[in-house]
Amino acid sequence: MSEPTEVLAAAPPPPPERTEPPEAPPAARRSVTARASLAGTVVSLLLVVAIVLGSRLLRDFDSALLPYAVATVFLAFGVAYRYTVWVSAPGARRLFRKGFGSFFSAANFRKAPTALPKMIATYLGFQKFLGARSRARWAAHQLIFWGCILAALITFPLTWGWFTFTSASGSGPGYEMRVWGVKVLGFDSLSILGWLMFHGLDVAAVLVIPGASYFLWRRMKDRGAMTGQRFAYDLLPLICLIVISVTGLLLTFSSIFLHGGGYEFLAILHMVSVVFTLIYIPFGKFFHIVQRPAAVGMQLFKYTARQDEQVFACKRCGEPVDTAPYVENLRGTMKDLKLDFDAWAEYCPRCKRVLRGSAYLTHVKKGFK
Repeated sequence: MSEPTEVLAAAPPPPPERTEPPEAPPAARRSVTARASLAGTVVSLLLVVAIVLGSRLLRDFDSALLPYAVATVFLAFGVAYRYTVWVSAPGARRLFRKGFGSFFSAANFRKAPTALPKMIATYLGFQKFLGARSRARWAAHQLIFWGCILAALITFPLTWGWFTFTSASGSGPGYEMRVWGVKVLGFDSLSILGWLMFHGLDVAAVLVIPGASYFLWRRMKDRGAMTGQRFAYDLLPLICLIVISVTGLLLTFSSIFLHGGGYEFLAILHMVSVVFTLIYIPFGKFFHIVQRPAAVGMQLFKYTARQDEQVFACKRCGEPVDTAPYVENLRGTMKDLKLDFDAWAEYCPRCKRVLRGSAYLTHVKKGFK
């Protein structure tokens, strides 16, 4: 397809040779590290205080769960440290400001009061964007997501001593669930509710195992997934989830069918796998769980701009590229990163390919003269 002369003349200059972004000076890196370490220390200390107070000065704290509680403190430090480092990068800092600015914007709430709850449900909860890629991947991700949410809601409060279960009569089957020492629920341990209360982690494991197994199988069979995958980043998290879930189910199996046979070994193996995974979360693939809310804010930022009809059209073909504020934000990020081809953000993907090809062809022709 021949290109009009005036369109090619108006095209942005070809991008320069790709180079690595300039490294931050040592003083700046030390400053980021110091801020991240301080944030991690403050958050972990606040969690320790919350554990002490929430367990009524450790009266409700189970010393057998001490390794799990210590691991959550390391988890809090790692999440705060990594998040601070992430937000310190120019691109992430813009995403954070725009995302959370839109998230807490009263003007956005007035313009679209139902947009935020819908995006939390569809983007965070049900992850509908994954369904566009593959229904099987979406279903597997949902199993992992809800299984991990259920496990976290049960494990963390129990580990911290915030929830306790005590026998109402001393011999059962009546039990009381107390939160921070206050009774909130009484139930019969032999009822369906009682079974669910005591086997919630087993239900979570049953959800997680097929989801993680599917992704592990896909990582081993799908060529697209195998390309560029790394063991520590892509495979290890799935293996950890499966080990935690399987050992948790085996603990229940041992106590019910084997009269406690092998329970101590399984308990230690389960504890080691859980502690390792909790410490690994901030520095591996699972960190995207912490980053996702900022992406929800960015989706809201784009949605409200569309409501105002602030759509940016491609400078070459006129097709809509994205919202005008989003394109401007992208250009600002590229300038912050010192990428000298931010004008290319004003073109749609197809026109970028055409203009880049035309520019390279022109340079090749010049080289043959």
